[in-house]
Amino acid sequence: MAEQGHVYTVDEALTHVGFGKYQCFVLAYAGLGWVAEAMEIMILSFVGPTVKSEWNLSSTEESLITTAVFAGLVVGAYAWGLVADNYGRRMGFLGEALVTAGAGLLSSFSPNYITLITLRCLVGVGLGSGHVFLSWFLEFVPPSNRGMWMVIFSSFWTIGSVSEAIGAWIIMPRLDWRWLLGLSSIPSFILLAFLGFQPESPRYLCLKGRTAEAHRALEKIAQVNKTKLPNGKLVARRSTLPTGERAPPELVHLLSSNGGNKTTEGKSGLSLFLMLFSSKLARTTILLWLLLFGNSFAYYAVVLLISELSSLDTRCRSPLMFSHHPQDANLYIDEFITSLAEIPGLLLAAILVDTAGRKLSITIMFTLSCLFLLPLVTYQSNILTTGLLFGARMCVMGAFTVSLIYAAEIYPTSVRSTGAGAANAMGRIGGMVCPLVAVALVANCHQMTAVVLLVVVIVTSILSVMLIPFETKGQELSDTVDFTSD
Repeated sequence: MAEQGHVYTVDEALTHVGFGKYQCFVLAYAGLGWVAEAMEIMILSFVGPTVKSEWNLSSTEESLITTAVFAGLVVGAYAWGLVADNYGRRMGFLGEALVTAGAGLLSSFSPNYITLITLRCLVGVGLGSGHVFLSWFLEFVPPSNRGMWMVIFSSFWTIGSVSEAIGAWIIMPRLDWRWLLGLSSIPSFILLAFLGFQPESPRYLCLKGRTAEAHRALEKIAQVNKTKLPNGKLVARRSTLPTGERAPPELVHLLSSNGGNKTTEGKSGLSLFLMLFSSKLARTTILLWLLLFGNSFAYYAVVLLISELSSLDTRCRSPLMFSHHPQDANLYIDEFITSLAEIPGLLLAAILVDTAGRKLSITIMFTLSCLFLLPLVTYQSNILTTGLLFGARMCVMGAFTVSLIYAAEIYPTSVRSTGAGAANAMGRIGGMVCPLVAVALVANCHQMTAVVLLVVVIVTSILSVMLIPFETKGQELSDTVDFTSD
């Protein structure tokens, strides 16, 4: 026991040096990754109607533009997760920094519909690396206030959403959709320009046995934060946690760092994926997939329904009176207003995540979102519809934010990006299905069916998170999965 007093883990080092200037630099780069993703996703709300009008597309063809992006996201989320777990977090950044930047810019020059959806699908493949930015930043944050800082990180998504709404409001009426696509790729090019300056995660380095490199990385953090590392030697993991820091027995069983030499180091992509369905992870993986599917379906349904419901009453009740221009200023105003709903949503998440815990926070915010959506089973005025969607987006955004944090925390470092990536891929399937189901129902004047379907999906997500037996609030991140008791 005396010897253990002279060693420390990455979490103990991060707790000792605290959150400082160094983590702020990491936050800025990781946050820019989420700004880039949010802008490329939100652009779908503006480009779709305009391209449909310009190229005389059907409603199905318009929906396929969004679906193509999410199909790419499904592939990219899983693929970049494997890259990040096998070759380092920084390699995972190449998705947005290279693929999204190039395909996003090229898509602005699309001569026809097929070229556009092909390039937007490639944009989606690159955007699939977005969860790697979250995992990377997560691994630099001390455990004591990790929830709060991860919510702050998620605010960059809102910055991207609001920026895209403002950009569309300014650009679309004066120029056209091609300019909006081209300018929206700028954040991805900035990521590429600064990629070489980003540090590797010290937790990942420790896991791979590169302890000396991890120690140098931690020394750099301490130097920039003007503090010092604890006395002693850095070790990858302790056999037992210090008194007062022990995780609950059931959580230790799932995410133990006592794996001996049976770790995931050097595992192939297939092995890492299959590990998600081991006896200790299978139940959590399936429930997380259901949770993220519902999260993504609900979030993008609310975002895409803004433009649909804003004109639904007139179109369905008086078709002869309906005239919709794809660049109607009301669309940009409604999108901008409801984008602002994400700010109080993040504040609500920040208040709940480290007090109520991850699971209860998600449950509370999803329940509130249902209460905002239920009045929309019948036709409401445009003002009331916008107000209800504002409240729904606020709560869904808060739940989505905490769910992404929870998904990254609950997996050990050895499969964190793979696990979070697979869960995100399932979530992207929800986003891919959403425009083909919920939005299509609304477009065909089946508003009540669409809203009821959305509420059912949310309730399923609530049940899923309630059935996950682990709470990660205040717990240290684990590194490997223990198979010794399988």
